[in-house]
Amino acid sequence: MANTSWFPQWRKREGNLDGAVIAPDERLPLGSTLIMGLQHTVAMFGATVLMPLLMGFDANMAILMSGIGTLLFFLVVGGRVPSYLGSSAAFVGLVIAVTGYSGHGANPNIGVALGGIIACGVIYTLIGFVVMAVGTRWIERLMPPVVTGAVVMAIGLNLAPIAINSVSASSFDSWMAVMTVLCIGSVAVFTRGLVQRLLLLLGLVAAYLIYMVITNGLGLGTPVDFSAVAQAPWFGVPTITTPVFSTHAMLMIAPVAVILVAENLGHIKAVAGMTGKNLDPYMGRAFVGDGLATLLSASAGGTGVTTYAENIGVMAVTKIYSTLIFVAAAIVAIALGFSPKFGALIHTIPGPVLGGASIVVFGLIAVAGARIWVQNQVDLGLNGNLIMVAVTLVLGAGNFTLSLGGFSMGGIGTATFGAILLNAFLSRSKQVKTQPEIKTGTEAALKDH
Repeated sequence: MANTSWFPQWRKREGNLDGAVIAPDERLPLGSTLIMGLQHTVAMFGATVLMPLLMGFDANMAILMSGIGTLLFFLVVGGRVPSYLGSSAAFVGLVIAVTGYSGHGANPNIGVALGGIIACGVIYTLIGFVVMAVGTRWIERLMPPVVTGAVVMAIGLNLAPIAINSVSASSFDSWMAVMTVLCIGSVAVFTRGLVQRLLLLLGLVAAYLIYMVITNGLGLGTPVDFSAVAQAPWFGVPTITTPVFSTHAMLMIAPVAVILVAENLGHIKAVAGMTGKNLDPYMGRAFVGDGLATLLSASAGGTGVTTYAENIGVMAVTKIYSTLIFVAAAIVAIALGFSPKFGALIHTIPGPVLGGASIVVFGLIAVAGARIWVQNQVDLGLNGNLIMVAVTLVLGAGNFTLSLGGFSMGGIGTATFGAILLNAFLSRSKQVKTQPEIKTGTEAALKDH
């Protein structure tokens, strides 16, 4: 008889698990669960901290609400969809535009942005209830695997300049980023077992230590300064900000819900492809959980949240999809959110080290998009698919922006809507494949890809 309970009965996996796939409804021993949860906290850490800093939000509040939001998502989906919810990049451009944020210090108009994010969360939640009522077929027709794969890959490519720009201030920073990539890559390739599965965490720690030896020890570059960490208290409540509901801000920020739907859909399809499990029955719940988490986060002063492709990248490498891992990650994040000392420690992580880790993680996001194509046997030999994917990737990677009146849509938005509209238009005609005999020039490149 099929299990109809809200939560699954997690089966414990023990013994030699080297290279084994751990399903969402399976669990590791407690110690391994906590350690893997810590790695997922590290994986979400860079973007979840960076996004609020870009918008002038409180980074500690963003970390705290990411943990609370992840637990809320876990409860809504019944522990059946492995995901971590962190600060969404889709809000950054619009929040800056709405608030007029200068880019330095705290955002004085954060309340207006929070009202808009709450409106987005409400719309996102309503979309989730519609999906729960009528299913996902209408979404799948709009966003089949060829579209979701392109959107997920475009998101990874859109984030790439953030990582590159963060390590391009000097030649020293660039080389430290390369060193970080090599540390993570070395753990991924030259280790085995649990150590290998902790590639991001251990690679980041190794790079941090090497950076300290080079700067604090040898006097090269900017040394790590721990004075702020020593002065900060261990425990404290982040600053709570009251939302301000401005019609203009809500109209501008609320449409981000469509982008979050595309992100979440792509992420869930990616996880389904990796696990071999059909997660479509939980798609509506996932939208509701993400929407409620976004609404709750903004109500307290946190950023809008989304299911994190960074953590999907970790799952792709570790092959551990147990949803209990994310409960552990959320608990760690909540504890860290209540610690000003941790907030101070955040600022000691050298930019080149964090940037080098971001290069790896954002690349894994892009690869997750390609994996969707592979798992769903998407035929990129069809001209319609080729054109749609080609345009989507350039729109996302180039951060193509469209403006209409006071509304502005950045690269993730234009890539998402562009992929949906182009696919709907080009798929109306019977598609043909690029001719196999064409082997030169741009058309050959199209054929090969």
